[in-house]
Amino acid sequence: MQEFDFDDLHPDTLAIRAGTTRSEFGEHSDAMYLTSSFCVGSAEEASLKFTNQIPGFIYSRFTNPTVSAFEARLAALEGGERAIATASGMAAILALGMAHLKAGDHVVASSGLFGATIQLFNAYFMKFGVEVSYASPTDPAAWQAAAKPNTRLFFLETPSNPLTDVADIAAIADIAHANGALLAVDNCFCTPILQQPLKLGADLVVHSATKYLDGQGRVLGGAVVGSKELIEPVYLFLRTAGPSLSPFNAWVILKGMETLPIRMRAHCENALKLAQWLESRPEIERVYYPGLPSHPQHALAQKQQHGGGGIVSFEVKGGREAAWALVDRVQLLSRTANLGDVRSTITHPASTTHGRVSPEARAAAGIREGLIRISVGLENIDDLIADLARGLA
Repeated sequence: MQEFDFDDLHPDTLAIRAGTTRSEFGEHSDAMYLTSSFCVGSAEEASLKFTNQIPGFIYSRFTNPTVSAFEARLAALEGGERAIATASGMAAILALGMAHLKAGDHVVASSGLFGATIQLFNAYFMKFGVEVSYASPTDPAAWQAAAKPNTRLFFLETPSNPLTDVADIAAIADIAHANGALLAVDNCFCTPILQQPLKLGADLVVHSATKYLDGQGRVLGGAVVGSKELIEPVYLFLRTAGPSLSPFNAWVILKGMETLPIRMRAHCENALKLAQWLESRPEIERVYYPGLPSHPQHALAQKQQHGGGGIVSFEVKGGREAAWALVDRVQLLSRTANLGDVRSTITHPASTTHGRVSPEARAAAGIREGLIRISVGLENIDDLIADLARGLA
């Protein structure tokens, strides 16, 4: 078991040590508990565990030692009291909504969201009587204007996908709380290494652990982090509905998190160099990267983030035809919509990640046909630049 308090340790240490427990065998690395259920010593013990009168593991849909280790590590890194792991990042957003929203409630969401998140809100939350409005992530006044007496949740990504808009978390948190709403922040792009929304006033943080937390594109996973009070209803939904993280996936992500601080610093370094190079190219209309002085929220990003992140988006001259030609010509970058991998990936958001979003909504969000998104990996930056130069030639 843990022998001391982890609260004052550096994130580099928490990423390796937090959440680690040992069985009677004294294993040094985190153990993987691949079992569907756990035995008890008596009928009375079973009853006490099922009614939460004593702690213990029951069934891996909602209690498993490997999953618990991942939850404890992520909660420590985010500065939250508790985390609940889910099968994917989208499952985390679903669980958050099912736990904290009901028919008749209103949500204010960022207009700069991942396409599947927009679909979840519009096609499913609205289907069950939840009203959703959208506001610019970079205009706090728009969030105040969108709030209603029945508003219960503000939801945003920062930086946004794919334009890397940076939202003022503290300002939007104040507006949410003044209107009796919770603020949930998708921290996928930054991870807790670069940004801790809870310390800036957010109530809940969601993650697609599939991305940087794993870091090698191996497994799916998600999580919701916050106070014990706010996470308990998320846990109860997960226990009943079962969008759970598997122990194997939890173990893989735990191993990935051990190198998370080192990887995030390297992603930021590569991404900044690539963004600077792209700004110098005549074929590029505009580059979106919070680490560049040209980014509209550069000063805010420097204040609330510990780095620009690993996502660089840019617009090529010539619209979709030129963008698709670039995607098709690169040889090193992987043509896939996933991100957060040690391998650099390239995608055309308007026809992939945001392809199910209406053209009007894409236009309102600034996702134009010439836009390309690159998740900058850990390859040699000169090789990445050479590949893109070949694609632009």
